Amino acid sequence: QVQLAESGGGLVQAGDSLRLTCAASKRKIESYTMAWFRRAPGQGREFVAVSRWKSDTTSYADSVKGRFIISRDNAENTVYLQMNSLKPEDTAVYYCAAKVPLGEIYRADNYPYWGQGTQVTVSS
Repeated sequence: QVQLAESGGGLVQAGDSLRLTCAASKRKIESYTMAWFRRAPGQGREFVAVSRWKSDTTSYADSVKGRFIISRDNAENTVYLQMNSLKPEDTAVYYCAAKVPLGEIYRADNYPYWGQGTQVTVSS
């Protein structure tokens, strides 16, 4: 099974940018739909962005559309989340997740493989 490890989080100011990295091992990500979720304090995991298997089309939560970009480098077995124009409400632990390319892609419950998460804190 694929193993995932996120990095790149940190403390930034509103309006800044960050790029999160999800490094995969054990399996090639080209066989998976890859997504980013986040969990703010006291809340459940929220869908952020997804990169679909093979077609590599992407979708975003309305709250991040136009500011965040998900991309994948299959050769490097890595997924990225470029986050621009960050807002305090983007503060959360960000998780990379993977699933086989069948079924619904926006619910956290449908993803069996997760990284440990990386903290992003945006100050106002």
